[in-house]
Amino acid sequence: MNERVRAVLITPQDELLTIRRDRPGSPTYRVLPGGHVEPTDASLEDALIREIREELAGEPSIRSLLRVLDSEGDRKYFYLATIESWAFDQRTGPEFDDPGRGQYAVDLIPLTEGDIARSNLKPDAIADFLRQSLSGGGLFDLPDQRADHRRA
Repeated sequence: MNERVRAVLITPQDELLTIRRDRPGSPTYRVLPGGHVEPTDASLEDALIREIREELAGEPSIRSLLRVLDSEGDRKYFYLATIESWAFDQRTGPEFDDPGRGQYAVDLIPLTEGDIARSNLKPDAIADFLRQSLSGGGLFDLPDQRADHRRA
């Protein structure tokens, strides 16, 4: 099973930090920063920190595990984290060097149900989860799922 980690990164201005994907022949969409867990990563959280450093040249402060989604051979861990600063122009991830993968850009989305709904955030299941969580109070009030989910 492939494991992936993603961060629901909240800025000091209560914005969701996303990566806008502009791919040839596809509508624009947004994803949460993160990526594959590597065999050399000591933990899921270490993998997430590495990915944020590569993709954003930033340091996340991980708060909790929000959600785990399973799909055909993939398990995706979505963590809630805050981030104070980043330098997208200093990113180092290998995907940025492949022109066939399209464009990557940072997008800040106000942390509201409506703005998330309009953002075309993928996967749909996490966008739905975020909207529902915001309507019910807030992301920082949700229970930490780390005790319930261990690395496969």
